[in-house]
Amino acid sequence: IPQLTTNCSQLKLTARDGKKYATDCLLQDDIITLVENVPSKKTAAFIKWFTYSDETIDGKSKTKAYALFDSSLYNTLDVGTVNGLQQIHAYLFGGIAKGGFRFAPAQFLPGTLKTIENMPESSFDEIVDKYVEMNVAHPFMEGNGRSMRIWLDLLLKKNLQLCVDWSLIGKKAYLSAMEQSVVNAAPIKALLFPALTDKIHDREMFMKGVDYSYYYEQENEITEVEGNE
Repeated sequence: IPQLTTNCSQLKLTARDGKKYATDCLLQDDIITLVENVPSKKTAAFIKWFTYSDETIDGKSKTKAYALFDSSLYNTLDVGTVNGLQQIHAYLFGGIAKGGFRFAPAQFLPGTLKTIENMPESSFDEIVDKYVEMNVAHPFMEGNGRSMRIWLDLLLKKNLQLCVDWSLIGKKAYLSAMEQSVVNAAPIKALLFPALTDKIHDREMFMKGVDYSYYYEQENEITEVEGNE
């Protein structure tokens, strides 16, 4: 008797409990075929995100972000300062061109940035307030979010011996909370606090953070695609 079977292969992947379990996985071509047959406005945007290459701006900067953890720069960054944020941004986006133009090092707003730099950072609330204000200042033409989430984790690591497990924070919830943070920082604080972890030296935690950080930026692209349909 003919029977339907899955096209998945099983790989042993590490779960949150640290153990490896046999997990159904699809090849990239099979995933694309599956998504193409799902009636959704998000299909084209998902495929664009899923298949981007290392030659795109996101691809190049993400590769650099992965490398940051193992670089000599990581442990010598000027944490919590404008200079430290510029160091992170320059590492991720330095030398990358878009439309024939190089990423600018920063849009200098001396008064505003100096005020933010001098904000206290001894508690969780103070650190998030500083993060929110830097986000509002938006010192770079592009790449602010990806640079500032690393900057935030370094602030938390330095002052509280904690960092954010970004895999616990959904894209829509994060984007909504950050949008509200311009007038009310409570939602982003409520979102970040339960996701704090003491795994500040965990390489996998850092890499996972990079993955989610770049995924948050892709959410913006999906929203724009839907809005244009």
